Amino acid sequence: MSSGTQPGKPAKPAVFPTMWNNKRAAFAFLAPAVAALALIGIFPTVFALVNSFRRYNLAKPRDPTPFVGLDNYLTVLYDPSFWGALGRTFMFLVTVVPIQIALGLIIALLLHKPGLSGFKLLARLSLVIPLATAPAVAGLIGRLIFNRDFGVANAVLAFVGAGPVEWLGDTTNAFIAVALMDIWQWTPFCALVLLAGLTMVPTEIEEAARLETKSRWQIVRYVQMPFLLPSVTVILILRTADILKMFDTVFTMTRGGPGAATELVSVYIQRVGFRVFDQGVASAQAIMLLILTIVLARLYVKYVYREV
Repeated sequence: MSSGTQPGKPAKPAVFPTMWNNKRAAFAFLAPAVAALALIGIFPTVFALVNSFRRYNLAKPRDPTPFVGLDNYLTVLYDPSFWGALGRTFMFLVTVVPIQIALGLIIALLLHKPGLSGFKLLARLSLVIPLATAPAVAGLIGRLIFNRDFGVANAVLAFVGAGPVEWLGDTTNAFIAVALMDIWQWTPFCALVLLAGLTMVPTEIEEAARLETKSRWQIVRYVQMPFLLPSVTVILILRTADILKMFDTVFTMTRGGPGAATELVSVYIQRVGFRVFDQGVASAQAIMLLILTIVLARLYVKYVYREV
């Protein structure tokens, strides 16, 4: 008998091999996600950051790519077309996001009311349909809806006695059409996030508030809204990031036209990088857009987010 064991007592299990096996299993499960993140997210970002400091023409792959310092960033800063596209993007942002949050809040409040469980389940399932639609497909749907000759929008207008509208051929109407498609696709997302926030409101507080006042607005403002601020912050961050990189819907629907009426900043960056083939300037624009997104996210957290 070995000196390290006592008769009648079982041997202690080996701890370190078990911990090693658990770590190996954890690494095995994490490896695909880490590899996908590195391939899809980290590598393109680093590649764009390196290209932003070089002169890189995609149409001339054999030419040297010399280091040019901050020249590409200075080109972006003095490019009026870039700032025009960024201005249109912010105009789009301040137009659609408040509408999406307002409509989403109305839908969430209706679904939060007690009763009609079957109808609520059907409504929640229907809210997923726009979210499951690919942005490129949403753009194609919008192109059909707002077609001047056989679109659904003009058919509805003709039904009420109004004349046909040139939706995608007019600068203002094209902007409105793209905004309407974005509102259709992302209002359900806002509704689901806000509905999740409403579930955090204690039931006894809501019941006490209903006994104190019959005003629905006061209940929303003073009782439910403090619990909804984290959800609103999430919506602002995600929708701002989505709109700043919004490309598929606009490109398939209007190609950024007519003229530059719907050329958002992501569409303009694509034009510089893959039509003008200036990857250095396009990379600098993308990095500046990334920095702007991070700054806006920090501002949202600082000024909107409140912990209850």
